[in-house]
Amino acid sequence: MTWTELVMAAAPTQGDQPAVSDVRTGEVVSYSAFVRRVTRAAAGLRLQGLKPGDHVIVNVPLGATLPVAVHAVAWAGGVAVLAASGAARFMITQRDYDPAVAEVEQVFSFQPVAGAKPFSELIGDRTVEFGPLAGPAIIDGGRMFRHDMLAGDLRKLASRLVIDKDDVVLSAVSEPFKGLRVVDLAMTAGAHVIVAHEPSLIGCRVLAAERRATMVVAPYDLARRLLGDPVLRVVDERAIVSSLGL
Repeated sequence: MTWTELVMAAAPTQGDQPAVSDVRTGEVVSYSAFVRRVTRAAAGLRLQGLKPGDHVIVNVPLGATLPVAVHAVAWAGGVAVLAASGAARFMITQRDYDPAVAEVEQVFSFQPVAGAKPFSELIGDRTVEFGPLAGPAIIDGGRMFRHDMLAGDLRKLASRLVIDKDDVVLSAVSEPFKGLRVVDLAMTAGAHVIVAHEPSLIGCRVLAAERRATMVVAPYDLARRLLGDPVLRVVDERAIVSSLGL
């Protein structure tokens, strides 16, 4: 299986069950909706002229839409560049676009912004059935990660940090790429990810109780203070990306 196929693999059994919930916006993306948006947006990107290896700036905060944007680009054969500026073929943004710092041909936005087309325009009736097995997939902080590297690492993570389809994973990580890996890992197992946004210790505990979380992934200092909960499994965010050399 490819990297994105691993993330989408649970969709046939999980269907309309929630895959990712965004605490900040309240948006919830189901497994079936995730697959539909990714495969159809990938087709839309190709129809707009995206070629294999083309760079696409993804300026989207960690939440329910970031995995959709990144995996749509990757499934289409492009390279998702996690940044807010630079030169690329296209740009996908949440709501921020400054033509003075982003040299791109077209911009697609999840929210209305001057000079950009709605991301929803990429989602039509066509789909991309097969994504790339190898080649560059993501660039984060100047470092490139290949499809085969991400897929292989995801398999190792899944065997080491065992997550079940009934788990509710609270993601309290500090950076988009780490957060994306948490979502990838949880969705591979068919679990539900709750994306928090820089929660405090008390905020994390409240969210965990309200959402009935069974696992939390957080930065070291926060993870250390959460240890001792008899119900909540606590994972240091570094464990999610250490095998990638981060």
